[in-house]
Amino acid sequence: MTATARILTEESDPFCLPPARAAELLAGAPWRRFAAVGDSLSAGTGDPSPGYATLGWPDRVADVLRRVHPDLAYLNTAETGATTAGTLAAQADRLAAFGPDLVHLPCGANDLFRAAPDFPAIERDLRRLFALAAGTGAQLTAFTLGSAFVVPGFPDWPDRVRRVNALTRGLAREHGAVLVDMWDHPVNSRPDLLSADRIHFAMSGQAVLAAEVVRGLAGLLAARR
Repeated sequence: MTATARILTEESDPFCLPPARAAELLAGAPWRRFAAVGDSLSAGTGDPSPGYATLGWPDRVADVLRRVHPDLAYLNTAETGATTAGTLAAQADRLAAFGPDLVHLPCGANDLFRAAPDFPAIERDLRRLFALAAGTGAQLTAFTLGSAFVVPGFPDWPDRVRRVNALTRGLAREHGAVLVDMWDHPVNSRPDLLSADRIHFAMSGQAVLAAEVVRGLAGLLAARR
């Protein structure tokens, strides 16, 4: 671990956003009903990081949106271990009933945890999920998996991630989703980025991810003006 990594805090991290600044970036944002569906990545699961609030990225984004609209309604149905097919089966109805105007979608990470991932099936299920969410009329968001996300026992893991990231990028383009591309983000080189499980971003990464989602939404707002 480098000296820089040891002394970074949420206030000094160049990729983080102070809550007031984040709210300023989203001033005038129309979103009042924010939902996140999917797996533990959509839930914001991760270990604590010294100097960072113990708060997952979707809760952070909800807090920023609540500064813009105090009456924000927020739903997070994400479940640890959920596949894309499982998300469709167990969470789609709750999403539709909620009536969101902003939805975060998963990127198929748990679909990769098998001896031979069925990429045509992954694409089919992701396509169905994006179409269902888009059918609510909501603005969509998604992110790609970072290169630091490495699972032992799968020597072809980087190739798996590249393939599912390509699917996510394509679907994001088709549906006008705000895409936060974390594959080659500079935080991937931080030795303390991941939790002890070496899968989930620790809270330092969650803070960065939330800031990037806010920046992406702010960019969308700026383009619409």
